[in-house]
Amino acid sequence: MNEVVFVGTSDAFGAGGRRQSAVLVRGDRGTLLVDCGATTNTGLAELGIPRDEVDSILVSHFHGDHFGGIPLFLFGAMYQDERRRPLEIAGPPQIEERVRALAQAMGHSLSGRELCFPLRFREVAPGSQHELGPASVSSFETHHQLEAHPHGYRISLGTRTVVYSGDTGWFDALPQHAAGADLFICECTLEHAHLDFHLSLEELTQHRDQFDVGSMLLSHLGTEMARLRGLCELDTADDGLIVKL
Repeated sequence: MNEVVFVGTSDAFGAGGRRQSAVLVRGDRGTLLVDCGATTNTGLAELGIPRDEVDSILVSHFHGDHFGGIPLFLFGAMYQDERRRPLEIAGPPQIEERVRALAQAMGHSLSGRELCFPLRFREVAPGSQHELGPASVSSFETHHQLEAHPHGYRISLGTRTVVYSGDTGWFDALPQHAAGADLFICECTLEHAHLDFHLSLEELTQHRDQFDVGSMLLSHLGTEMARLRGLCELDTADDGLIVKL
């Protein structure tokens, strides 16, 4: 079974009353959670998805709406789920340092705490390829705020491929990174282009013919785009949407 479940599809500010970035990728060999925004635990609970299903968490970059839910995911796995099987958290360089610092800042320090399950961290540098959960994952740099270490990912599940843009503004290599994907999950925070580090419907419509993909779904929708869900010329994702691959 290959499918994608959109747990959260809003921007950082919960536009349209939706949850922050989190996408569940299910394959025959397990489940990968791509990004884990601060609202992810709520989203998983509402959708009836147990945390224990997740084999690996893959982080696109170090902004709270993309990895802010990890500390409480870990504490929920330990104290509520009594998880026993391993969990791996992968992401840009400094992934372990950043997660531990975030947990400390939130008052949920991992230092000196013995978890009831094996926890591993893995750095995924741009241009590298890794086996994570059910997928083979390759990474690429995106055009976002550099201090957040922004990455996009190409996620292969056997014969099916999902490409996830993470947060990014337009850059000319983006269509090449997405080429051949069965599903391209592309950020679209804005209706009109006015930020260098986030994409807009205006830009994606202009460049649509450059994308050789099976389907494209817009996510990370800001206030303008939240009002245009289902009404614009490109397809939009919403919280709870399930896409079979």
